Amino acid sequence: MERRRIEGKNHWYHETQSSASRTQALPLVPEAASVTDPFLLDLVLPNELLADLDSLVTPARKLYALLFPPRVAVNRLRTFSAYDRLSTALTVAQVFGIQRLCNHYAARLAPLPGPDSSRESNYRLAQITQYARQLAASPSVIDARSRQQLEDVGLSLYDVVTMNQIIGFITFQARVVAVLQALLGQPVRFIPGMETQQEADAHLFAHPEGEWLPAMDGVELRTANAPQMASLARWQPLPELRLLAPVLAHEHLQLNELGEIVESIARSNPEPHLARLSALYTARINGSVCCFVEQCRRWQGPSEPLTAFVDGGREPQRIIAGSTPESTLIQAAYMLTCAPDRFSPLQFSLLVEQGFSQREAVNLLTGCALHGWLNRLKIGLVEKA
Repeated sequence: MERRRIEGKNHWYHETQSSASRTQALPLVPEAASVTDPFLLDLVLPNELLADLDSLVTPARKLYALLFPPRVAVNRLRTFSAYDRLSTALTVAQVFGIQRLCNHYAARLAPLPGPDSSRESNYRLAQITQYARQLAASPSVIDARSRQQLEDVGLSLYDVVTMNQIIGFITFQARVVAVLQALLGQPVRFIPGMETQQEADAHLFAHPEGEWLPAMDGVELRTANAPQMASLARWQPLPELRLLAPVLAHEHLQLNELGEIVESIARSNPEPHLARLSALYTARINGSVCCFVEQCRRWQGPSEPLTAFVDGGREPQRIIAGSTPESTLIQAAYMLTCAPDRFSPLQFSLLVEQGFSQREAVNLLTGCALHGWLNRLKIGLVEKA
């Protein structure tokens, strides 16, 4: 006999099923659901830093409101419910182990009724959870079969776009919060025994050449509405969104806020060369061959780092060795990408010791966080022709 779902979850480690109970269980930190700032989760930052981050944080807050509204009306085209959205967010937050995020999304999820106990609902939720966990923890394993499995359980194109945006957004939020906690000198509190993300296999980059195309239909120019067309026209010219914009424009409000974040970080990068180096390394770790190829085309430095990144392993550290800004940056990018819960004040202070101001270090690291988001979007929504 199948076990019934209950409405409450009494801890922030989310499971797809829970045992029956007559009492309403509460999350460990129920007050985490009602934070004033749903993106920074009430981190107390200096006023000057808040002002510097405003152009990034404002669209991020707006995107949070779009992805996680208090109520979600589901219909035939958009079946991704409030429960689906928050359980996906909590699954991803758990992968990254940032306790502040886990507390928040667990507290928001706890009061919501789960899906019915039918076999179809359980299988649908299991597929959503599996995809979210894989794209968060091991993005390079996602392929056409993974996307097909989502379609097989009834997710529409709009659902898949929203789901990938949620996974990418939590990826970004976790790393921004980790960076700011490190800047504030807060000690890391990671869960013992949690695995760190492993670097993608080198064979994925053996033959990176080829054309990349959206893995699903973009908006139809003949049938798209005016806001969708305006969003597409505005954001597709950005190199980072050239391939993604036609698909993301199905949910054009979400695309608009992502575009604002991309533009904000591009404007604030103090050193384009270092920002591109970080983007290359992040794409290599995550296994986003499409992003890696695009960054290689824009690379204007020596060829040795590109060869080292393709080889992976210890080669990047060997080629970019010593106490240099480049070496320190890729070490920080590695930790932030693979184990954001262990990104400590030490990693941040090492960047400052290399001559970066706090503002420059934050800008470079938030750029790394953004590329983790874009890597996952392109892995989920773009494929090789």
